[in-house]
Amino acid sequence: MFSRLQKDIKVIFERDPAAKSVWEVIFCYPGFHAIFFHRIAHRLYKNKWVFLARVISQLNRFLTGIEIHPGARIGEGLFIDHGTGVVIGETAEIGDNVTIYQGVTLGGTGKEKGKRHPTIGNNVMISAGAKVLGSIEIGDNAKIGAGSVVIKDVPENCTVVGIPGKVVVLNGRHVSDASLNEVDLHHNKLPDPVAESLLCLQKKIEKLEDRILELEARKNGN
Repeated sequence: MFSRLQKDIKVIFERDPAAKSVWEVIFCYPGFHAIFFHRIAHRLYKNKWVFLARVISQLNRFLTGIEIHPGARIGEGLFIDHGTGVVIGETAEIGDNVTIYQGVTLGGTGKEKGKRHPTIGNNVMISAGAKVLGSIEIGDNAKIGAGSVVIKDVPENCTVVGIPGKVVVLNGRHVSDASLNEVDLHHNKLPDPVAESLLCLQKKIEKLEDRILELEARKNGN
């Protein structure tokens, strides 16, 4: 447990330039508190102490504003930045070195039994307000843009934005090399598919206008 706490503190220093001291992290970071309480609740949940596990998870939610069901499986190196409004469902699975920003939901899409929440790969970044819904898989090194709604599987090494989420970068290597154990946090540099579509339309209109002017010039020349 002490070793895991050390790793959790180290992760915060690696990904948050605002962290100034260990004591600040221990007492002032709700994401750190949420993961700590979840590990306790998850162990109780696995040992069939379901009611006590749920009580701890609800206390966790009250104190941090982060709701993590005790059944959720979380790997090492999870960083929840700010964290208010984060919801992680019962059958969600999160890999290693994942970064989650405020307002993210890893939720279900109905009342079906069994696996009904997402599986998140390693080195994934999920930006503020994104919703990842259903029993889908998010591949390693993927980036989910702010406010996106993802309801389909996402391949490795790609960027997804929009509602519903669409892959806009695939194997573009916007994320750091996983072998270096680094995480790309530049979620302000994701492409905008709507703006790109409008730009394409603008270019087509300009070409059509040039063509019309050319035809008119030929007609007048005759």
